[in-house]
Amino acid sequence: MEREVTPTAGPTPSPHGSPSAEPSLSTSGGVAVATKPVVRRGVAFGAAGGALALGLLAGGVGGGLVAAALASSDTDTAATSTIEGAAYAPPTTQEQVPSIVPPSWGEPSTPDESAATAATADQQVGVVTITSTLGYQNAQSAGTGMVLTSDGLVLTNNHVIEGSTSIAVTVESTGQTYVATVVGTDATHDVAVLQLQGAGGVTPVALDDDNGVTTGDDVTAIGNADGTGTLVAAAGAVTATEQTMTASDGSGSGAETLSGLIQFAADVVSGDSGGPLLDDEGEVVGMTTAASTGNGSVVAYAISIEDAVAIAIEIEQGTASADIVLGYPAFLGVALSTDGSLAGVLEGTPAASAGLAAGDTITAIDGAAVSSAADLSAAIASYEPGDTVTVTWTTAAGAAESAQVTLSEGPAA
Repeated sequence: MEREVTPTAGPTPSPHGSPSAEPSLSTSGGVAVATKPVVRRGVAFGAAGGALALGLLAGGVGGGLVAAALASSDTDTAATSTIEGAAYAPPTTQEQVPSIVPPSWGEPSTPDESAATAATADQQVGVVTITSTLGYQNAQSAGTGMVLTSDGLVLTNNHVIEGSTSIAVTVESTGQTYVATVVGTDATHDVAVLQLQGAGGVTPVALDDDNGVTTGDDVTAIGNADGTGTLVAAAGAVTATEQTMTASDGSGSGAETLSGLIQFAADVVSGDSGGPLLDDEGEVVGMTTAASTGNGSVVAYAISIEDAVAIAIEIEQGTASADIVLGYPAFLGVALSTDGSLAGVLEGTPAASAGLAAGDTITAIDGAAVSSAADLSAAIASYEPGDTVTVTWTTAAGAAESAQVTLSEGPAA
């Protein structure tokens, strides 16, 4: 599963970045963009069977800005229908579960990279590994996160947990595993905040307090390498700052853009998403979010910790916005075909309880007409779990039907 990321023009990269490692450039709308594929650095594993094909937004396992969670095999996905209230797509093939044996991290790819090594005890402080169960996809995804507060508030990428129906988080410095709930998400900026249930006295990461990094600075990415539950340190150097990248799936749909990114050369791998990027003082300057692999090199990107924490504060304070979703979204549980009819209905969902079936066409929610997947998605998003709405539809046989439906709590947005 792979998303193409096209970095847009920004400050000139440092000579630390080899020209041969850079993507080839083309022009689009007068802006130079790179055509090299870049992939999200989560890792997904599990079977695709037992779930309807889901897709909306990113169309990747777990959904989100780029791919909700990247399979270590980089298997492409195809979103053939849309689940209302759960925007993501399962892998199209069985994906291999990563080995539990620590990987052989090998040699550095460029002069700026060092061979990855096991994270030291100091580097592990405040870093967590995350396993998300995607119940409607019969799959799991793995990533990394950072503890922000002693009572267990955790920062990670949205794509690490999007589409999850349950989340387990392990504090690697203690080995203790917690159930986590979603406090809020910002898919547009790829940020999510979790709360560890029953946590207390957890040591947070040390955040940078001296204005971030500049081109040429040494950095180290800490992450859940290949989803093994083993924290790995990948040392490298900053090659540019204030970068912008546009990410889309292989079809070019669902494009999203992140800006203000730190670009760096380090041997990051699947599973590193949401992990800290440390400076030479061991303080967090960024959150690893994407990387391109190809031609023997890695071009990685991190959200600046200043930007990520600013969003986390808004989420923690309960400030909803056009980008920020607090808690879990309302969920109907239908899959839409491209013609707007229902491709299927998930068992045990409000839609199933109302009697909706494949071939039906939803025409209105609470009297407001819907004529497309986008209309239906927007309509459901305007409600909260537990709200009761009137759903009007036409059956495959042409009969008009209507029912009151109580929306449930859906997977993480």
